[in-house]
Amino acid sequence: MPFVNKGFHAKRPTDGGHKLPPGQYETQDFPVLTAGPTPRIPLVNWEFRLEGLVENPAKWSWNEFNALPQQSFNPDIHCVTKWSKFDTKWRGVSLDTLLEHVQLKPEAQFVMAFSYGGYTTNLPLADLRNGQAFIGLEFEGKPLAAEHGGPARLVVPHLYFWKSAKWVQGLRFMAQNEPGFWEENGYSIYGDPWKEQRYGSDDDADGASTNSFRL
Repeated sequence: MPFVNKGFHAKRPTDGGHKLPPGQYETQDFPVLTAGPTPRIPLVNWEFRLEGLVENPAKWSWNEFNALPQQSFNPDIHCVTKWSKFDTKWRGVSLDTLLEHVQLKPEAQFVMAFSYGGYTTNLPLADLRNGQAFIGLEFEGKPLAAEHGGPARLVVPHLYFWKSAKWVQGLRFMAQNEPGFWEENGYSIYGDPWKEQRYGSDDDADGASTNSFRL
């Protein structure tokens, strides 16, 4: 068997002209994967918060959040369990729009997304800006189903999909990078599909210096 080194795979084009990250396969399905029971959040009780290192923490009810400017998004998504789904169709609120409502403190460099049900995942703040992430409210023209993270989930398409927190409740801005649920259980601190950063042992030297975390 020939030796194949991670990080040196070519990006494989598919029949539709998309590119698969190394180790991935295309699926037409949308597999449901979760570490626990699916939360069912009554919309009357739902809220979304921006907190932590902000001068003016912000909070929205479901109706207030849905009144924010929304956009359509059409990303490819990549799961750490090796499936990729192309041309997914979402509607939601860009993180850039949400960040317009708060003044971040200068030391805010990282974010912890936290969810109903207790799930957390960490991200560099830079990975949420400039059109790179959104809060998804609809999928394929319908309200986002609970099993896929509805009524709202974070979507960060350029990272493995565990970073796109289901049932998202808010974002906490932090000065230090700290591991979330899967990161504490051995997954990569960053999760770049193109570098196959599935587990902590897959993080490269550059990633470790940029995305180091405090335990």
